[in-house]
Amino acid sequence: MKTYIEYIVIAFILIIISMVIVKLSKRDFKVEANKLITYLGGKDNIINAECNMSRLKVILKDVSLANKEGIQKLGAKGIVEIDNQLKIIFDKNAKQLKKYIEEIL
Repeated sequence: MKTYIEYIVIAFILIIISMVIVKLSKRDFKVEANKLITYLGGKDNIINAECNMSRLKVILKDVSLANKEGIQKLGAKGIVEIDNQLKIIFDKNAKQLKKYIEEIL
């Protein structure tokens, strides 16, 4: 009987450890969205943000204010600049980032 209790305690501890690992590995998209807004020149510089599959298209007032290196450090796979817009490839995270950007704007 004592060994069953020990196994239950060990299983419980392993479950708690795995839950902590999962929680720590999840990305905090609100923090990343705030950083992305800063790297795009601030919320006053953003005119519009759209999402198409893995791409986030952002229309800016002044593209020169965008910090492309900072955006890439957030995990962007690529950035294309066309006129006053940036098309940023974020893979599957683009939709979540757009959602949080809209909440902040």
